[in-house]
Amino acid sequence: MSDFQLIEKEVVEGLKFPAEEVLTEKEDILQRKSDLDRAMTLGNLEHVKMKIYFEDDASKKMVETTVWGITNERVILKKGVVIPIHRVHKIV
Repeated sequence: MSDFQLIEKEVVEGLKFPAEEVLTEKEDILQRKSDLDRAMTLGNLEHVKMKIYFEDDASKKMVETTVWGITNERVILKKGVVIPIHRVHKIV
């Protein structure tokens, strides 16, 4: 995942996200959902920061932050900052 640029959480608000899914394999999509659920649990109970690897309309990026919530379509970070789930490559 060395081709991902580290950014600050505050920068995410200004990014544009295309509608296309970044993952092609069904297993990867299911794993992402499982990883997101785990990240939210760790974020809410332990305040653990996770690395979220995602892609906007320009390039691949990574942010290290706490996941506060998840909807069917979005990952919710602090201060209402969101990343569309379909643009997330991986969460560790």
